[in-house]
Amino acid sequence: MRGLPRDLHPVAWWLWAIGLATAASLTTNPLVLLIIVGVVAFVVSFRRADHPWARSFRFYVWLGVIAVVLRVLWRVILGGGYPGEVVLDLPEIPLPDFVNGVRLLGPVTREALLAGLYDGLRLATLVICVGAANSLANPKRLLRSLPPALYEIGTALVVAVTVLPQFTQSIARVRAAQALRAGDTGRVKRLRRFLVPVLEDTFDRSLALAAGMDTRGYGRSGEASVAARRLTGGLLLGGLCGVGVGVYAMLDQTAPRLLAAPMLATGVLVAAAGLVAAGRRVQRTRYRPDRWRAPEIAVVVVGLTVAGLGWWVSHHQVLIAYPLLTAAPEVSVAALAAALLGLAAVLVTPPPAVLR
Repeated sequence: MRGLPRDLHPVAWWLWAIGLATAASLTTNPLVLLIIVGVVAFVVSFRRADHPWARSFRFYVWLGVIAVVLRVLWRVILGGGYPGEVVLDLPEIPLPDFVNGVRLLGPVTREALLAGLYDGLRLATLVICVGAANSLANPKRLLRSLPPALYEIGTALVVAVTVLPQFTQSIARVRAAQALRAGDTGRVKRLRRFLVPVLEDTFDRSLALAAGMDTRGYGRSGEASVAARRLTGGLLLGGLCGVGVGVYAMLDQTAPRLLAAPMLATGVLVAAAGLVAAGRRVQRTRYRPDRWRAPEIAVVVVGLTVAGLGWWVSHHQVLIAYPLLTAAPEVSVAALAAALLGLAAVLVTPPPAVLR
């Protein structure tokens, strides 16, 4: 199944990362979340190619660390609101009566800090999963794989996604250039000499990418009549309304069941019809289109299985998925299997192609 070295289909990597992110969103167990982070880092280290966007994973890791720190600080600043053992007794700042229920500083309990740590770790895991998909998937090939109806949106998304990889490249170039010349040694002036060229080079390269894609016809629309545009807009708007009502009914158990799964399925079908109708007016060709093979299908199955196991643990092992703040978290066999199953992506995929 692994075969010769080649780059995997970008959609397959995104679906795998979304599956792991779904499992992470269904738990606050720090042990499970840390295992998922380790699995994601392991897969990225073994399956990312030697492309510029593949080097941005560590920045997503730092974003995750910042998210954890900010979440804990948020609990400290707002006092937490969790009863328990006080570990940090800060003076409380009085607030006006119209913000009743909000407390600024004050005693901070151990349970409040743990709650902030668990929530921040879950958010960090989601950010790292997105960073893994961005590091493993080729954004330009991802644009080629989008449906014709989403091609204009995909062009903007590709430009936005490539900003962070371009940022990493700019940092390396500016560091190398500044190492060859002397300059200000003060912290403030040195930081200004570093940030200004990095940001300027990053945005210049992203705008150059957008201009190059525009000159090659990316996002070009064909001619369509007024009736066709109205039909397409009506189908997309109706599908969006159906999906919104269906999702609300699925979450609200008091809503009529007829508005839940049936309305959601109808909205998805109508939206799909609108995408097909909108894609007919976009004329474009594909050179060497990416094909789905056995490794791609296996990676998607791994991601969906991880998401399914995470959903099962969150509904049948609630204390494992959402541990109490007053007890040490535990891990069951199902939760451990859901977290470690993502490693199978290394076994079922070929090694990445090496640039020469």
